Amino acid sequence: MPEGDTVWQTAKRLHTALAGRSLTRFDLRVPRFATADLTGRTVLDVTPRGKHLLTRIEGGFTLHSHLRMDGAWRVFAAGERWRGGPAHQIRAVLGNVSYAAVGYRLPVLELLRTDDEAKAVGHLGPDLLGPDWDAGTALANLLSDPGRALGEALLDQRNLAGIGNVYKSELAFLARVTPWLPVGGLPEGVPERLVVTAHRLLEANKNTFDRRTTPGGTAATRRSRLYVYGREGLPCLRCGTLVRKAAQGDGGGGERVTYWCPGCQTGPAV
Repeated sequence: MPEGDTVWQTAKRLHTALAGRSLTRFDLRVPRFATADLTGRTVLDVTPRGKHLLTRIEGGFTLHSHLRMDGAWRVFAAGERWRGGPAHQIRAVLGNVSYAAVGYRLPVLELLRTDDEAKAVGHLGPDLLGPDWDAGTALANLLSDPGRALGEALLDQRNLAGIGNVYKSELAFLARVTPWLPVGGLPEGVPERLVVTAHRLLEANKNTFDRRTTPGGTAATRRSRLYVYGREGLPCLRCGTLVRKAAQGDGGGGERVTYWCPGCQTGPAV
């Protein structure tokens, strides 16, 4: 599932291609909205909200999409061949005289009244990359369930919006605790630093495709842009212990992969 910085970049590309331009093509290939036609209307803006995308269109309409694991929006110049998957995977096409925005494999795609956006994103906590970012509220949300594992709490978009598996693993490493440690067991001062670090890392990476959580100041960190994510079986950059990988979740089918260093990170583990 894309992290909040990836969704922010997607929104930026879509906004650049669509905002302020009239639609010459509006094609939603999902049964519920297949007959909707907003051609001739102007796209007002494309705004990210956590991991959600809101494309606002003249007349009080919002196209809400979510990429989840496999979805993608691609932007092509007019006349350019579309690349992103076979045609049967296309779920949306928004075109103007200069560009075409093509949505592939979008698991969530719905046309809303703009006044009803809260039905789609009103449950989200403070957006790490949004104008509504509020560290105090995010911290209070995280601490509201002291018995919940840190990794699960960080991934819960109702607490703070924008963290995925990569940042979950990296933030736990930077806090020197395992993702299975209950939030209530975090050492004093760590919850506050986690929230601040999460915001700093996403801000630092929102304008780059080469996400980095390491400082790059040593030979080891220059070679690896991440501390633990994707590094199973490799030596920890801090202590040399082999990084491990396991599934984490509530047992209800929502398990997701997590990485950690048994040497650096204290707390329960699988």
